[in-house]
Amino acid sequence: MSNPSDRELGMDRPISRRDFLSGVALGAAGVLAGPDLLAALATVPGASAIVPELYPPALTGLRGSHEGSYEVAHALRDGSLWKRAGAPVDSGERYDLVVVGGGISGLAAAYFYRRQVGSSARILILDNHDDFGGHAKRNEFRHQDRTLLGFGGTWSIDSPAPYSAVARRLISDLGIDVERWSAAVDFELYRSLGLEPTLFFDRETFGRDLLLPDPGPVYEMEMGPATSAQRWLRFLEQAPLPERAKRDIVRLYEVSQDYLPGLSAAEKKQRLARISYADYLVQRAGVDRAALPFFQARPHGLYGVGIDAVPAQDAWGLGYPGFQGLGLGPEPGRGMNLDAIPNPAAGEYFFHFPDGNASITRRLVQTLIPAAIEAGSVEELVTARARYARLDQPGAAVRIRLSSTAVRLRHRGDPESAKELEVVYAQGGKLHSVHAGACILACWHSVIPYLCPELPAEQKEALAYGVKVPLVYTNVLLRNWTSFVALKTRSIHAPGGYHSSVSLDLPVSLGSYRCSRAPDEPMVVHLTRTPCSPGLSARMQHRLGRAELLGTTFETFEREIRGQLASILSAGGFDPAREIEAITVNRWPHGYAYQYNSLFDDFWRDGQLERQPCVLARRPWGRVAIANSDAAAYAYTDAAIDQAHRAVAELLDSPSPPEPS
Repeated sequence: MSNPSDRELGMDRPISRRDFLSGVALGAAGVLAGPDLLAALATVPGASAIVPELYPPALTGLRGSHEGSYEVAHALRDGSLWKRAGAPVDSGERYDLVVVGGGISGLAAAYFYRRQVGSSARILILDNHDDFGGHAKRNEFRHQDRTLLGFGGTWSIDSPAPYSAVARRLISDLGIDVERWSAAVDFELYRSLGLEPTLFFDRETFGRDLLLPDPGPVYEMEMGPATSAQRWLRFLEQAPLPERAKRDIVRLYEVSQDYLPGLSAAEKKQRLARISYADYLVQRAGVDRAALPFFQARPHGLYGVGIDAVPAQDAWGLGYPGFQGLGLGPEPGRGMNLDAIPNPAAGEYFFHFPDGNASITRRLVQTLIPAAIEAGSVEELVTARARYARLDQPGAAVRIRLSSTAVRLRHRGDPESAKELEVVYAQGGKLHSVHAGACILACWHSVIPYLCPELPAEQKEALAYGVKVPLVYTNVLLRNWTSFVALKTRSIHAPGGYHSSVSLDLPVSLGSYRCSRAPDEPMVVHLTRTPCSPGLSARMQHRLGRAELLGTTFETFEREIRGQLASILSAGGFDPAREIEAITVNRWPHGYAYQYNSLFDDFWRDGQLERQPCVLARRPWGRVAIANSDAAAYAYTDAAIDQAHRAVAELLDSPSPPEPS
């Protein structure tokens, strides 16, 4: 389609967006919280009517690491915080345990600690966001009298490696029955409508806008009626690529050829670990460079980079084409990323809630603070409303203090013999301090050196090694999804698009929550973006991507969302000005934990696992233990749980474990 105007895109439409809370109001209020925030909102016309009680899951606009959640940490990093901050005010509060970070790892740490020490243990959880859950965020939308859910981060109970006994037990103890997954999801819904994975060639990258059945999707769980041969025929006839590039792509998928002759399987894997998939395709498989854009964004969702920074060995493990003639055998090679090592047992342990793993965090919060979420079964939890005013009640054994950024942590005395810690945090534009018998840092590892400047230099260096993967998870509420049905698509891979994927969510129904089943019903559509700078190392691409996301306004995101959906779906009758009812952009400048890459991390490629920076980074320090998935260099929920369990064990196995006060 031609470049539409903002009016045609609907940029002037009064969609149901409450983004003034994450834009104007919070941009001005900074880290205000509680009564101060509500007072600030009172100055915004209509705010009191829309938000009688601050309810973060229902906020739209720019979410994730929203405005007001990161400014204090950036001031701490830049060295300006202590120049303008006053002395911390001693709150007089004393806890057995302070947890920094209210994501899955922090909440699990509080759960494990309380289970070991007893329900009388006093625990404070600090988080810089206005909502708990870390990356496991819940997005709620209202369409007339109906609530629809979306996931703002962590998608599912899923991992390339089997869940540990610890992680499985926690999931089970929370009342989550993974075996019920097959009853919760309707695998036939989209298939019955003839919907299948598709591929979108955009005009800016490929010369014209064109939607085709994806001839080589990474995931084929719900393929449509077209056969593989039919999809390849349409691809060859219509794809806007040079003829040689198209023939090379088909050859990669359909022809078994050894592109590394004369080497053993082990030697081939060593070669593949040292070369990117892009270079393998061009230098070894003889593929026309014009074919590379077809593959470039395939690994975005797992690696946060394109095929220029993904090892060819990992591409083989992920099932990408071009390796079937190499005779590599089933055994993984040294230096493979865990995402690329197939494990059938792991694949069987899967569950997706309508709000992703936000249901896990909500269940953990309910276990720690029962009054905060009133629900019995997990099914009831899906539609229950969290009472945020009950998270931080005076006298409660466990308290969750949101919009509170930890800025300093130090022992009162020598770390080896100290009996107590002081934790300083910023809230409402002021510094406050609390005292604790122990602390678990379940926050991002990159901030810990600034919180604890007294840490050994080598440990601070290790903590700073992993650069978290920036990403954007966007949810768009549509009035209906008839355009998807008209175009016979359920998911769109867009290798040249601003967002590399657009998809209808898995049709999951739990308890009283029912997924959208008829095309004329409202639907939450999920889009993902990973900002990349091809040609650079993975960590450098992540740094540049983080800066890009922090500098991108909601207006820019909205215009790109509307324009891309219009380009893809207009042939099916989609009108962005009419169909879009709400937009929530979950921006994560610090997203996935960094996972080691054989192209850039020699210790990983060479199998020297004792040299992994995460091993040194998570070393306990006095009465402080370190958790988060960063501590495993593994970006999955089970890693966050396992690291929380380890951190608690380290504290309680110490020579003088903290006793409940």
